This record gives sequence, structure tokens and C-alpha cells, in this order.
Amino acid sequence: MITPDQFNQRGAAMLPGHLGIVITRIAAGEVHAELPVRHELMAPNGFLHAGSIVTLADTSAGAGCMASLPEGANGFTTIELKSNHLGTVRDGVVLCVARMVHGGRTTQVWDATVTQRESGKTLALFRCTQLLLYPKAGG
Repeated sequence: MITPDQFNQRGAAMLPGHLGIVITRIAAGEVHAELPVRHELMAPNGFLHAGSIVTLADTSAGAGCMASLPEGANGFTTIELKSNHLGTVRDGVVLCVARMVHGGRTTQVWDATVTQRESGKTLALFRCTQLLLYPKAGG
């Protein structure tokens, strides 16, 4: 199973690392991650940009999917992401807990909840669907 350090190193030079997303726990069917709020992640209105929150949730579900691939699968791609934004913040640390709710041979479905660490306030709810990828026959 992939460890948090391995996942964080893998994404360090990519969008998750650029934004400052850190996976803190990966277990079978569950991932925890965090994102410190900083100026570069804000929308022009002074609040945390919804795209920052979406990226945190998608990254968390993706880490869980990688750690939960069935035998023979070698990757995945997100095919659907639904978000309900319930609040926003201007500072602090944003947490995400993603849990697998369906682990099939061709798809996985993950639910993610994003909260602010300091207040415990729920910021967003997500459902992510991943298509599992397998090596092509003969190649």
C-alpha cells in the first residue's frame, strides 16, 4: 500500500504539492489530508477559493483510490466529481477525510468531507467517482 510520504513525494512537484496539500493518513478505504490556508489559495473576494477545496477533496479521494486498487489495476482517472459548498474560511488549516463507499472492479466511489481544523465547521461535501485503469492486453 502507498504511504502518505510516498504519495506526498510523488505529488510534490505537481498541483497537490504546489497548493500545499499534505496527505496525513492512508488506510484501507480512508484518507486524511490537510491544506494550510494562505493568500495564494484565496479568491479575489478574500475567501478560500472553491477550486482549492475541490482539489483537496479530489486529491484525497485519488490517494485513497491508488491505495485501494484491485488486483491487476494500474491506475485510475476521476470521471465525476460533485461538490456542495456549505461555507468558507479566510485562515487556518482545512482538513479532508475521504472514505470509499463503493469499491468495484471498474469503478470506485468516494465521499469526502472538508472542514476547518480550528472551528470544526464543515466547508464542503463531495462525491468522487473514479474509473479504474488496467493494462491493455498484449501491451
